[in-house]
Amino acid sequence: MHIADFRAKLNAWLDAHHAELAAPFAPPGTLDQRVAQMQRMKSVLFEADWMRYGWPEHVGGLGGSPMLRTELGAALAGRDLADPGLFSLIEVLAPTLIDFARPELAAEVVPRLLSGAEIWCQGFSEPGTGSDLSSLSCRAEPDGDPDTASTWRINGQKVWTSLAQYAERCVLLTRTGPADSRHRGITAFFVDMDTPGITVAPIEMINGMHEFAEVFFDDVVVPADRMLGELNGGWSVAMSILPYERSSCFWQRIAYLYRRLEMIVEVAPDDDRAAEVIGNAFLHLHMLRSRSRVTQHRLADGATLGAETSIDKVLVATGDHIVYDAARRLLPGIVEMDDSDAGEMWRTEYLYSRAATIYGGTAEVQRNIIARRLLDLGTDA
Repeated sequence: MHIADFRAKLNAWLDAHHAELAAPFAPPGTLDQRVAQMQRMKSVLFEADWMRYGWPEHVGGLGGSPMLRTELGAALAGRDLADPGLFSLIEVLAPTLIDFARPELAAEVVPRLLSGAEIWCQGFSEPGTGSDLSSLSCRAEPDGDPDTASTWRINGQKVWTSLAQYAERCVLLTRTGPADSRHRGITAFFVDMDTPGITVAPIEMINGMHEFAEVFFDDVVVPADRMLGELNGGWSVAMSILPYERSSCFWQRIAYLYRRLEMIVEVAPDDDRAAEVIGNAFLHLHMLRSRSRVTQHRLADGATLGAETSIDKVLVATGDHIVYDAARRLLPGIVEMDDSDAGEMWRTEYLYSRAATIYGGTAEVQRNIIARRLLDLGTDA
């Protein structure tokens, strides 16, 4: 199906079913409510087939360009029907299973993620590793010879793991090579979160939410057939996620930011100061969307995305700051003092936006990548 036709039919369907889809959720809601809304939306959309477009048929999809599912996520975000940060985890994790898991496993579990029967999390970051993912130390050891072992034992810790306390499964990166092997000694596993030895400790953020968690692994036994890709090939798994994180997920976030800017316009004063603030925010979002559109089409055409997606990351993080700074400037007290539902929404989202230049790769690291790998400035370590 052509993108324009899909968008038109999808929007008509969402218009017809909006009241049913939105009730009983009102943003921002608690994290429990946001997660419940996301799973309810996935279930309804899967039953109506919208959730299946853009996914391969061998995992329950209906085929077509991956841009179809990106359009779905953006439409939901632009209508406040799903939190884009939570919903876009599908784009981060499902392609990984399709590309690296045993075909039988992918065919079994991917439809469960798409239909809302399950939530998955991503066990990458660790205390002390920061943006240097290749220095991770959570370790997996084989019960016997690595080439013939039927199980592996995992010990270590992950942090900043989104929705770990809700998740049934985890795409987990572990160290399987020597401590100094860096990216050459990393292996990925697909771990059931109810396996004995896993402890989840949610982390309270500055906005009061517990979206992230620490996850501890104490002699966690994982079947060898849950390895994703090759032994010591986990770096390829991790890098395969980046194109979707920097394209599909960002496209959904951009739609959400456009909606928030529209909400500011609806209640902002009609004067030159407001026009300047709103105009600057709109220009940045338009530039960001144009840049992201190029990335979307390159990915759909099968291009290999690389360092240039750091530009997308810097722009989307800056867009978060610009839009929510505009709300704080033009709606005085909305963030600091307003106790209404609207005030709670703006306050929660403003505080969350402050982390946009940190999560997913800090702005400093992204600018270094742009300078060294794209502009050939300095030496790339």
